[in-house]
Amino acid sequence: MRAALVTRFDAPLTIVDRDIPAPGPGEVLVRIETCGLCHTDIHAAHGDWPVKPSLPFVPGHEGVGIIEKLGDGVTGRVLGERVAIPWLGYACGECQYCIDGRETLCERQHNSGYSVDGAFAEYAVASARFVVPVPAGVSPLDAAPLTCAGVTTYKALKVAHVQPTERVAVFGVGGLGHLAIQYAEIMGASVVAVDVEHEKLELARSLGAGFVINAREVDPAVAIQDLGGADVAIVLAASPRVFEQAFASLRRGGRLVCVALPADGTMSIPIFDTVLKGISIIGSIVGTRQDLAEVFALHAAGRTRVIAQFRDLEEVNNAVTQVLAGDIPARIVFQLHPEHSVVATVPVPA
Repeated sequence: MRAALVTRFDAPLTIVDRDIPAPGPGEVLVRIETCGLCHTDIHAAHGDWPVKPSLPFVPGHEGVGIIEKLGDGVTGRVLGERVAIPWLGYACGECQYCIDGRETLCERQHNSGYSVDGAFAEYAVASARFVVPVPAGVSPLDAAPLTCAGVTTYKALKVAHVQPTERVAVFGVGGLGHLAIQYAEIMGASVVAVDVEHEKLELARSLGAGFVINAREVDPAVAIQDLGGADVAIVLAASPRVFEQAFASLRRGGRLVCVALPADGTMSIPIFDTVLKGISIIGSIVGTRQDLAEVFALHAAGRTRVIAQFRDLEEVNNAVTQVLAGDIPARIVFQLHPEHSVVATVPVPA
């Protein structure tokens, strides 16, 4: 099978021919149809974060495909079922966080495309308990970005406890941001989209943003304060400066939701303003299996639209370059078996 392999953190990915893996006990073998390219895959391939993947490894945590083999002891999945392989490859299932519904905080978790091989390959093995069924009405091309970009932003808005009529500022319109705008609108919020690219702001407006701000032309914090301030600011751009702008955009009682993970990993926040204005700072890490099931259900109901460009796996390094340059409106999705892929998408109702 073809796979994109990271062999060195300072080198491009290499397309290699590997044996198709065999599923172990409790695992399934998935013939990968599609896999989205997430900025986290790029961080992984470059070794940007303190805990680095072990070399060599296969990135990819937005994998979608068909189950072709069941490992010993698997009873909850069936052959021919379409499933998603998310960032949370598997968790222990026994700790406090797993038991009380916060499985993404499990300290013994393993992550797809990071600590275990991911879905930048024609086949992948995955935990049968942690793959998530993709319902009818959600194509594999749409399901891939929803598996991370979708569930991550959906979860961020859930933990922010967004209320109808609140103002939500989305900092960074791209693979995650274009979905965050839609979820905020579904929750009844008024959405302000912030980016530095005119085309992305036009996309944001078409997806429901009531206000758009070009941070290259004006100070977004001042512009948002002129609107009355944001109740919630979600940061999806990997820049410490953007986190600080988002904090400054909040009104009293506002909530800053930190999602993006800049390589340098620090931000400067004024304690005085945080305390006196009653500001909450919330970290949100991807989503649970239940969150992803809800994301798929919303899409199957026609409530969201995925904006993506499609590539062959052979183009992986060029795709990484385009993402880093900001040349992609939203998401890149690799098609691993295009001859089998379903390409229909679910439109957003007018």
